Parts: sequence; structure tokens; C-alpha cells
Amino acid sequence: MRRVLCVAGSIVAALVCFTRGQGQAPAPAITFRNVAEQAGIDFVLQNGATPEKHIIETMPGGVVAFDYDGDGLVDLFFTNGASVPGFEQKFRNRLYRNLGGMRFKDVTEEAGLAGVGYSMGAAAADYDNDGHPDLFVAGVGSNHLYHNLGNGKFEDVTAKAGIRSDPWSITGGWFDFDNDGKLDLFVVNYLKWSPANAPFCGDPPRIRAYCHPRFFDGLPNRLYRNRGDGTFEDVTESSGIGAYVGKGMSIAFADYDGDGRMDVFVTNDKIPNFLFHNLGNGKFEEVALEAGVGLPDTGHAGSSMGADFRDYDNDGRPDVVFAALAGELFPLFRNEGKGAFTDASHRSRLGPLSARRSGWSPGLVDFDNDGWKDLFVSGAHVNDTVEQFEAATYKCPNAVFLNRSGVFEDASIGAGADFQIPRVHRGSAFADFNGDGKIDVAVSVIGERAELWENTSASGNNWLTVKLKGVKSNRDGIGASVHVGQQWNEMTSNQGYASSSLAGVHFGLGRAAAVDVEILWPSGVRQTLRNVSVNRVLQVTEGE
Repeated sequence: MRRVLCVAGSIVAALVCFTRGQGQAPAPAITFRNVAEQAGIDFVLQNGATPEKHIIETMPGGVVAFDYDGDGLVDLFFTNGASVPGFEQKFRNRLYRNLGGMRFKDVTEEAGLAGVGYSMGAAAADYDNDGHPDLFVAGVGSNHLYHNLGNGKFEDVTAKAGIRSDPWSITGGWFDFDNDGKLDLFVVNYLKWSPANAPFCGDPPRIRAYCHPRFFDGLPNRLYRNRGDGTFEDVTESSGIGAYVGKGMSIAFADYDGDGRMDVFVTNDKIPNFLFHNLGNGKFEEVALEAGVGLPDTGHAGSSMGADFRDYDNDGRPDVVFAALAGELFPLFRNEGKGAFTDASHRSRLGPLSARRSGWSPGLVDFDNDGWKDLFVSGAHVNDTVEQFEAATYKCPNAVFLNRSGVFEDASIGAGADFQIPRVHRGSAFADFNGDGKIDVAVSVIGERAELWENTSASGNNWLTVKLKGVKSNRDGIGASVHVGQQWNEMTSNQGYASSSLAGVHFGLGRAAAVDVEILWPSGVRQTLRNVSVNRVLQVTEGE
């Protein structure tokens, strides 16, 4: 991740953040309204900033959307930082219960989720198949697994579950790598950092800046196999995952080659990304470079931030997109089948549209319900001194790109006046928080109130959200492939940077009045529902 970048005046800086590329007219099909204050979301992401500019201060900000209490309304969880260097619990992680009508209540204390240490990201899923989604929270030397007790409270079961803390974990991800019906945990690790290991970076003695990751050694990621009795087995070495040292930033899952096994994409910071191909015998093979997703066509490793692993062009194969910094583009890799990807950043127009943008947390989501997944990216640079070194800006607005049959348009300016406000955005979570059939977005912001973007798009298109209940498969149906009309999507709770969205599988349907729904469960069970009515949440139990 680049941190020291030339001098830019305020006018130039503003233009950099607002540049749309190629002079395209605004596309008003997608609009948002920030309703965080009215909704009762008062969370402020605190990074514990210090004059020493410890690199961890740039990285927190995970957001989780999940229905923790099973009332049918999607709730919100935010991770928070701590004081540096001592990691005293000066701040808190926060849980907000959705009361309906786009109103939320802080229930952190009664839920037992205030947390300890310096938290980074989080991931939600029902790892013990009891019907209540649990929560893994990653941090700096402090990882935690919280078991949902089903009564509005969580219990920290980290030690008895066998989950350890690594020097610096950014996030985690839930998937069933061995298809035994129990969710396993993949932990994404970043750098070997400690408060004592903080070199001076910048322009001494005048300007101190956050260090480039090259000043620190990387770490291998970690994989835990779910034993099914509330404990996990560390299979990092036996699976082959531990053989690869990276600088991991985010994780996304999909069965990219259609062999029935979930594969793992991990973004790395300024080194090639990882694609762990699931061999089906408890082992993984790292194939990113040969598959074509290790590096963009430039051949240069970028500041790979958050990622999403979904089918953007409706050809039935999951594609890869991730965010990066200004000048690096937001790379998009098209899945060509047979295990190969091509860099489609320019073919899709996403490359030139994102060339001057800096972003963190992407999500491929159909915001206007027209049947094509659009792209949201939370905006900001990583370095708060960037404007003294480079023609880029630190605070940036978010971005939204409208998908027109596999080709993107920058719809950010047309998304609403308040959508143009530059801030230090980080993680994002995606869900229909008010039940109107349109996907909304929650975004964390360093030093300011979090944003809750209500989707106010007026397309009039129809929609369907599919919520799965596994029987032979895991309870959440994570890893299931869902086919509706010309669209394919996979059930996963990992999306964006250090964030998680566990809210079913959403489909925009255009003007379709009824659709067929086909589900391929991780167990291999194939299920088809005919002539399903639209504009509703469809609950599907495996095999019924």
C-alpha cells in the first residue's frame, strides 16, 4: 500500500477525488441518502492516531450486517480501535439492533460485544448450526470468537474453541472447505508489527508519514477446521495455506472452477495476490499468477484492499474485483472458465473510471434491481499526508458504478449531493435494512460518524431475496450457488474490506413478475422452485 505520494492544492485535490473519467454525464439510476443520524447510528471509528504514525492506525474499520437476534431485521456491528501503543480499551466495538423503520438502538453492553484490544475486521456466520449467527473479530494481537447464545447475548469462546491470536489479523472468513456441513474459519494476516517496530517514514525531519508495507515482514494466513463440537483444529500447515507468506488485506470465497469446492481469494498489499484452489483432499494449491488474478496486466502489484468474488457479467462464473489507490485502478478480473481469468478492467470501463480514485471496500450489488450487479466502493486514501507528496487526496467520497450489461458507468455524482462529501471511509456492509427491496450500505469513517446510505433509487424494478437454511449443508447455506433467470450468485458472508454481510442472496429482476430459482447446495443437493412470485424474501430449506 503506497503511503508517501506530490504537492496538490485544494482545488486540484478536490478534482482528483471527483474526477469521473472521459467526461461522462451523471447516471441518476442509483441514488442514496445518508440517514445515519436519524437512524440512531452514532458510531465514530477511532484509530488511536499518534504523532509516531503507527501503521495500524490506517487500517481499522470493519462493518458487519447480520440479524443477530433472528427478528428478520438486519442489525449492524462496527469494529473499533484502541489507544496506541498500549491498546487500552479507550473505545468500544458497537452493536446496533435494528428496530425497524430505519431506526437502530445501541445494544453493545447487554450483548457483550464491546470487545478488547485493537480490532480490525469481523465476519459473521452460524459456525455451530444452532440457528444463531456468531461473530469472529480480528485484531492486532487479539482475535476473538463470540458465540451467539440466542438470547441477545454473546459469549467469548476464543480459548475453548482453540482460536489463537496472531501478530496482526485484518479479518476472517467463514466457508466449508471440506463440505462436511460445518463452517471453517480462514484468518487473514497482514504484517509483523509491534509498537517497538516503528521506523521513521516520510521526509525527515519535517514530515512523518505512515510507512510503506515493505518496511515490515509479512505473515502466513491461518486456517481452522471446524470439528463440530465447538472447537477448531488448526490445519494451516497440513492444508498448505501456511506455506505462503503474504500481506493479507481481505478475503473472498467462490467456487471459481465449478468443481463443487469453495476456493479462496486473498488480496495482498503491494505483493501478488493469492488464489487458493481447493483440491478437495484437505489441501490447497496457490494458483493466483497462473490463473491470472495475482497481478493486473500492468505486472505491478497494487495496494490491494477489499475484494468481492461475484459474477458481474451474468455468464455464470464468479469474477474478482478489488479496490486500490489512485493511479492503480480498481482491477476487475473476468472468469473465462477452465480456471483462467483475464484482466477486464479496461474492457468493462472500470479501469479508466477508477484511475484517479482511492478506495477500500467494494461490493458487487444490484442497487437499481435491473438484473446487473453494480459496484460500490468506499472512498479514501491511506495516507493523511498524501497531499504534501502527490496529486491525490486523503479524504474522498464513496463511488458507485452502474453496470450496463457488463460495462460500467460512474454514477457517483448522480447518487445525491451528500454522497459527494469526502471523508476517511473504510469498511462497508450491504443489506436491505428497511425491507423495501433495495440494498442499502453502511460505511465506517475514521474520526466521524459512520454513514448509513439508504437506497432511494426510483427504478421501479422488481426483486427477490433468497434466504437459505441448510440441512445437510451448513445452516446459513454458505457456499450455495443460486441461479435466478440469467443471474448467478453465491451465498457468502464475506464482501468488501474487513467486513461481512450475512443477509441472504439478493437479485434485481427488472420487470419480471415471476422467476424460477435453482439452488446448488454445498452438499450437492440441487433444488428448483418454479414460478416464484417476486418482491419478497424467499425462505428456502434444503431439500424441501
